[in-house]
Amino acid sequence: MDEKLRILLCEDDENLGMLLREYLQAKGYNADLFADGESGYKAFLKGKYDICVLDIMMPKKDGFQLAQEIRTINSEVPVIFLTAKALKEDILEGFKIGADDYITKPFSMEELVMRIDAIMRRVKGKKGKEITMYKIGKFTFDTQKQVLIVDDKSTKLTTKESELLSLLCAHVNEILERNFALKTIWIDDNYFNARSMDVYITKLRKHLKADPSIEIINIHGKGYKLIAPEPEEK
Repeated sequence: MDEKLRILLCEDDENLGMLLREYLQAKGYNADLFADGESGYKAFLKGKYDICVLDIMMPKKDGFQLAQEIRTINSEVPVIFLTAKALKEDILEGFKIGADDYITKPFSMEELVMRIDAIMRRVKGKKGKEITMYKIGKFTFDTQKQVLIVDDKSTKLTTKESELLSLLCAHVNEILERNFALKTIWIDDNYFNARSMDVYITKLRKHLKADPSIEIINIHGKGYKLIAPEPEEK
């Protein structure tokens, strides 16, 4: 039996909140609406939610604070931030907390639903036909556990790092087109997401430094390429 997806929705603008909740319910989700971070937090403690959609600017507790508290209870639950201002600081702050996505107001309801679906597909898509283990040079990359192992040292990757590395591995020694990566992972290839992706590429380069035969190179105007030795045939 396919249960309805449960969404924790925190939005202090009453009209927008009601519209969002009605739209999400019409689309077949269960959405509970709260007007401030405090009541959203209490609801999260009591209920079982599959995803959280949080406005950043809220009374009593802002979206960032709420997300951090939610993450201490459940480190896996996906979080989407709604932000009224496309401020780089806000967005970077959101990614630091481990946001899965953010949407700048005004946005279309359809876009929000697309993003929720994409995130839930990724969460569920961890099973199925996806390759769960990649061998890159000296490294073993476990996409399920989001761990990169070299010798006996293992590094836990964030969800975004893991998704980006999975895409690079799937296109190893080929060009991974920038827009394709942005649309697959961030859904939107806007400026902020492109900057964010550059940050994640830099992080991945650091993680992969232990094996000099591997590099991620920029292909100007196209995207990135993960250069790795072909696995030896046994």
